[in-house]
Amino acid sequence: MLGVILFFGLSGLPGFTQGVSTKTSQLPILSPQQPKTTESEQVGLPRPTCQGPTNPQEVETFLDKFFAQEMPKEHIPGAVVALVKNGEILFTKGYGYADVDKKIPVVSDRTLFRVASLSKLFTDTAVMQLYERRLLDLDKDVNQYFKHFQIENPYLEAITAANLMTQTDGSSQRLFGIAARTASEMVSLEEFIPDHMPPIIWRPGELYSYSNMGITLLGYLVEVISKKPFIQYIDENLLHPLDMQRSSFLQPPPHFLASDLAVGYQYQNGSFQQLPFLYLNIAPAASLSATATDMAHFMIAHLQNGRYKNSRILEEDTVRLMHQQHFTHHPKLPGTTYGFHERLENGIRAIGHLGSLRGYSSSLTLLPEQNVGLFIATNSFNGLYEKLVTQFFDHYYPVQEKPAPPKPPANFADQAARFTCVYRDVEYPRGTIASLGAPFGHLHVKRRSNGTLSIKTPNFFFSKNRVQKQLVPVEPLLFKRVDNDSYSAFREDSNGNITYLFNPIGSKIGAFEKIRWYETVVFQLSLIGFFLVVFLSACFIWPVGYLIRYFQTRRSGSPSNSRGEKPRSQPVRRAWLVAGLVS
Repeated sequence: MLGVILFFGLSGLPGFTQGVSTKTSQLPILSPQQPKTTESEQVGLPRPTCQGPTNPQEVETFLDKFFAQEMPKEHIPGAVVALVKNGEILFTKGYGYADVDKKIPVVSDRTLFRVASLSKLFTDTAVMQLYERRLLDLDKDVNQYFKHFQIENPYLEAITAANLMTQTDGSSQRLFGIAARTASEMVSLEEFIPDHMPPIIWRPGELYSYSNMGITLLGYLVEVISKKPFIQYIDENLLHPLDMQRSSFLQPPPHFLASDLAVGYQYQNGSFQQLPFLYLNIAPAASLSATATDMAHFMIAHLQNGRYKNSRILEEDTVRLMHQQHFTHHPKLPGTTYGFHERLENGIRAIGHLGSLRGYSSSLTLLPEQNVGLFIATNSFNGLYEKLVTQFFDHYYPVQEKPAPPKPPANFADQAARFTCVYRDVEYPRGTIASLGAPFGHLHVKRRSNGTLSIKTPNFFFSKNRVQKQLVPVEPLLFKRVDNDSYSAFREDSNGNITYLFNPIGSKIGAFEKIRWYETVVFQLSLIGFFLVVFLSACFIWPVGYLIRYFQTRRSGSPSNSRGEKPRSQPVRRAWLVAGLVS
């Protein structure tokens, strides 16, 4: 029934029209550091001329329309948004329900959402606090800080805190063991990490590969250096100074907050199904629960160079260092800062992070040059945040004139074959059963007759259909999207063979490795099909053959051999043996 109500319009639901525009007292505006060359200048994009969001009423009109249109489409029970600018909360509002059954509306300064991987930004900020207090060297081997275990690193290059914050430590993803069924089954970081560290696959600093365990390791580093439990350190050094009184890394949140935690849902069989609370052993990477208002405080602190009201969580120089790009696969591609991921939208450099957990999704985006921050969270697993961020940029920072798409070089058709292949996301979990899903996330790069390349993207999470994106070469290994201003790049080895494809999905960082022919989905499925046919054939032929021989023997009355079998030729015996071994 609720699904029908949501379909016909959320504007009539409690909590959808109930929202407030909240402002704080005026703060001195600290201008972020102006880089010598902005990202948009590097790639030759025209600068947007709009001033961005300024009027809370206009912002409310824009967001009300967005959520009214998109929440029914995505089957989202509840959502919350916060927008900050120039050191103030410009707008916050809740939409829909925090609890569908009890009809409890989402309230921006009261309802908590599990923000999943946005937790990483707090852990990275804590690490930068230790750095500025001279308790941690960002370029020192982190193994030197650990006494109870050591990271097994097969390379001469050390794994540093800087590597862990930029997700370039060289480890692969690990999915199993990160969650517990109950709070009592959760284990300490010191006990959990040694048994669950993924292997180091790449040379540290070589490739970006997203990893929950890397940030969890940083959380343990905070414990070791501060000599305090991670959650206690975060409470004392971040949540309390930022007046985030309705936020917690505890699982579940403390009793005075637990009743206000939005229930996580999945939409199934025409209704919202409540999901159980997921207990995570990777608290530094994913366990924060927070209100939109509290997350606004965190955004303000980062945009105001470490200051929120009368509290300071980082010095100005430390914030500037944290927000700078510290890794990229190519000079013209977005990369990573110490914790944040870069993206380029409509000529504007943004930094932020996404959060996804079963039953929850969230996004935090900062525009340092514009002194603007946007936060969104929902209590279902969906891709609404991507739509909002895109529409937000198009609405408030539209590009007035887009440069004409480049034309492919006349001789590119002769070179295109070296790029065409199947590519696999390097983040897939290796060495576990979860790796079986890797083939279904492959990218297919093909040559087009018009002298361009096409990328057929995998059906990531929420896409209804796989999308083909057209790329035009602009430099030997750099390509530009025809439909927008984002870039992708390739890497070659010393022999000139293509090895990697970078940033093929939108404007976000990512690395895909070129795979061999026998690793493709077509070959793997063909191989499985072949063995399945052989197995089923053997299962069918053997008993049928036995019955045929049995009735033939009875009908003819001919003698059998010593094992009760009718004599067979040697080739037939070998054929049966091969079939039995294969099956």
